[in-house]
Amino acid sequence: MASSKTAALLVHGLGGTAYDLGALGRTLEEADIITHTPVLPGHGGQPEDLLATRWQDWVDAVRQEYRRLKQEYKVVHLAGVCLGGLVALEVARLEKHQDKLALYAPPLFLDGWSLPKLTWLRHAVYRIPRLARKMRVPEVSPFGIKNARIRKAIQQRFERGDRFHYAYIPLACIREVDRLRRQLLPRLADITCPTLIVHADEDDITSPRSAHHLIRHLGGPVDFMPLSNSYHMVMVDNERAEVLQRSLKFFQGAAQVRPRQPQAAGWTAFAAA
Repeated sequence: MASSKTAALLVHGLGGTAYDLGALGRTLEEADIITHTPVLPGHGGQPEDLLATRWQDWVDAVRQEYRRLKQEYKVVHLAGVCLGGLVALEVARLEKHQDKLALYAPPLFLDGWSLPKLTWLRHAVYRIPRLARKMRVPEVSPFGIKNARIRKAIQQRFERGDRFHYAYIPLACIREVDRLRRQLLPRLADITCPTLIVHADEDDITSPRSAHHLIRHLGGPVDFMPLSNSYHMVMVDNERAEVLQRSLKFFQGAAQVRPRQPQAAGWTAFAAA
């Protein structure tokens, strides 16, 4: 018999660890919500480990943990930051998830202000698998963080070689993120659970376009929290306390159904492009 307690499955970002989620796990635990933060395949070791993983591996791992928790708890919420948000979306779709879903800076589009103008050329490099496996995308300042003090601390952790986040990501792994994005774009309406989206106006990796697109095309009620003083890593940046407070209120409260905006004609063709 499933426990009457509530659980939350938290998914970290690309190349990251539970650090990406800041104090979310502790905050939920203090509110008597049992949290689980699995390490995604290819993570927790060396960046080269990502070369052996595909986006399906990330989804399958989280889906397996989701099903295990569903056998133990009646209510299982989902939450993900960055890549973890995309993985959580796909798991929610596959499992017909109806509990809460929280997305923190989900990169439905890679169009942030800090990305090189020629970022789109990565698709050409993907056609040369050997080159894509060799090329590296380094973690560089501002590290998705607007707060100068925290950014300096992150820089020092990278210099010490702390294992809280990979120092670079193989370009071939970015290709898997792109494949997951393409998988999701035409299927967002299938996701009908109550969803919280937290996105910074100045996100350096993925612009608010991602959040606004999700608001328009998800099939369920959406609660949107825009941030004006953070970059991509919203769980550890300037407004982290406000994000935690809003998250806890979302997970503990009843869903507020909001009217959906009709999808524009021809969307399927646009998504495919």
